[in-house]
Amino acid sequence: MRRTTLRDRNCSIAQCLEVTGDWWTLLIVRDVLLGIRRFDDLQDDLGISRNILARRLDHLVADGVLERRPYSEHPPRSEYVLTPKGRDLWPVLDAMRRWGDTWHAPDGPSVELVHEGCGERTTVVPTCAACGEAVTATDVRAVPGPGFDGSGPLARRDGGSP
Repeated sequence: MRRTTLRDRNCSIAQCLEVTGDWWTLLIVRDVLLGIRRFDDLQDDLGISRNILARRLDHLVADGVLERRPYSEHPPRSEYVLTPKGRDLWPVLDAMRRWGDTWHAPDGPSVELVHEGCGERTTVVPTCAACGEAVTATDVRAVPGPGFDGSGPLARRDGGSP
C-alpha cells in the first residue's frame, strides 16, 4: 500500500509526518536518543526486519535526521547519530511518552526522566517563551504566521476567516 505524500501541504505538522509518519521511524529515533546506535542493536531491540530497518535508516539519513558515522573499517560498520534536526524530535517523543504514560500505562510509566542539572526525577512542562508560564492546549490559539498561504485549517475555521 503506497502512502499519500504530504510534501505539498503548507503545514508544519504535515511536513513532520512526511519524515516521521510511521511507527518504526519514531521508534528508531527513540532508540538512538536512548543510546542504541548500531544496526544490529537497533534490529535486536525493535524486532524489525533488516530490510525495513535499512530502508527507514536510509530515509532518516536522507532527510537529515540521522547521520552515519563509521566505527570500524574491517569490516566496514557505521553507527547512527542524531543530527540537530533529529535531536529536535525529542519533545515530540516526550509528548508521546507522557500521553502513553497517562492513558496506556496502568502500572505506571516504564521510563522516567531525571534532570541532569539537579538529579531529580522530573516531568517536562511546556512553557511560554515570552513569560515563562506553563501552557496547555487550552491556553494558546493558532494565528496565521509568516508562511500562511490562505489554505489549511486556519482558512477553514469559523466559516473561513482566520
